[in-house]
Amino acid sequence: MMAFSSLISSSSTHLYSFPKRTPNLQLHQKPHFICYSSLPISQKTQTQFDLRTYWTTLIDEINHKLDEAIPVQYPNHIYEAMRYSVLAEGAKRAPPVMCVASCELFGVQRSAAFPTACALEMVHAASLIHDDLPCMDDDLSRRGRPSNHAVFGVDMAILAGDALFPLGFQHIVSNTPTELVPPSRILKVIAEFARAVGSTGMAAGKLLDLANGGNETAVEFVQEKKFGEMSECSAVCGGLLAGAKDDEVERLRRYGRAVGVLYQVVDDIIEANKVDEEKEKKKMGKSSYVGVFGVSRALEMAENLRVKAKKELDGFHKYGDRVAPLYSFVDYAIDRSFVIGSETVAVDKADYVVTL
Repeated sequence: MMAFSSLISSSSTHLYSFPKRTPNLQLHQKPHFICYSSLPISQKTQTQFDLRTYWTTLIDEINHKLDEAIPVQYPNHIYEAMRYSVLAEGAKRAPPVMCVASCELFGVQRSAAFPTACALEMVHAASLIHDDLPCMDDDLSRRGRPSNHAVFGVDMAILAGDALFPLGFQHIVSNTPTELVPPSRILKVIAEFARAVGSTGMAAGKLLDLANGGNETAVEFVQEKKFGEMSECSAVCGGLLAGAKDDEVERLRRYGRAVGVLYQVVDDIIEANKVDEEKEKKKMGKSSYVGVFGVSRALEMAENLRVKAKKELDGFHKYGDRVAPLYSFVDYAIDRSFVIGSETVAVDKADYVVTL
């Protein structure tokens, strides 16, 4: 459900300044750029961070662990359907990567986060399987190939999604190294998962997405629950595993939610700029921010979310360079300056120079 152009500003305080009146979003103008926090200039130091290498390295590790986590066993068909979606080639693995980055922020080694990171991808895949069903969004393709129910049938797709949700919980409990993560923290992670996928989280967002006919008061709620919830859960779980303080967890919560919605809003803006805006608004659907408010408002929304996310990260300045991945995720959500997974954006390699 979750879903993460360089619009170069002359401002000295941040990189991106979205035009408020112009729907012509310009993509990928700079292969090398600087990410800024919102701290005063006197408090900033500059760090170069290669997000693409960090992200793709983690994708390789996570893919290997996911392959091990879902072996084919009897009855074979359900495991084949589960693996089809979880191990889909080209998956960006954004939720698990954010979880690992949040855990590493506090100096805890990534092996502590890998079971939860894999569980996040299982839950994410399950939500996408169910999203694509004929009774939901009725989509026949996902990540450039037939959706799960188009290959295995509706009944098996429902069962595969149903099986992946509890498997995620089981994987956390069974595989998180207790020498690194005390059981009390694992319990908090399980509770966070349950909150995120339940009737106050992703399920609520999907319900209003199906029922909403373009209601402006509901669209922001749908965006937060349908697209922000998984990102929020990912950031929070990384912090919980590492023993983050309560106020730090809440910062991660607000940060993750903002980045998740930002990524989707920018996706919608990019889609809207492919064709005439009025035609695209009809095509984009009832819960799209662009579809309801138009491109100009969406550009303003994206800028507000960017500022909000980075403001939350400024509270982690004391952790130095370890916060760089989280800062750079914010800029990547807007810039899309390299290809991750099945994304169709094609540009040159970019390092992120993060000013902390």
